Amino acid sequence: MLNWLRRFMIGRYGVDQFNRFLLGLSVVLLLLSSLFGRGFLYFASIIVLTFSYFRIFSKNFSQRTKENNTYLYYKDKLVRFFKRGKNNTSQRINYHIYKCPKCKQKIRIPRGKGKIVITCPKCGTEFMKRS
Repeated sequence: MLNWLRRFMIGRYGVDQFNRFLLGLSVVLLLLSSLFGRGFLYFASIIVLTFSYFRIFSKNFSQRTKENNTYLYYKDKLVRFFKRGKNNTSQRINYHIYKCPKCKQKIRIPRGKGKIVITCPKCGTEFMKRS
């Protein structure tokens, strides 16, 4: 049986990160449909699962690779967005973040230094702010 499955999968795309996401999404939708008793969620989970199996058994490597790369691109953008927000909020405890009035460059200044003259490292503009 196992050899038959191996022979069957030769030349087929198989499982990638986008497929893992689709399978997980299908399970979540199926659980939600069982909790809330909605036919729409069950139908959506079956569609996602069918699309996932279609991708697994597909022989069109270039198209499946393009879909996976698109998924990875948007996933990376989303992860970077949330990491950047977390980093900015943790820095605001110890620093003020000002923008240069001329070039709009963000400048990080330590808190508690009083009124200081800030020189923009990008354009050299000097401006006064309270830290």
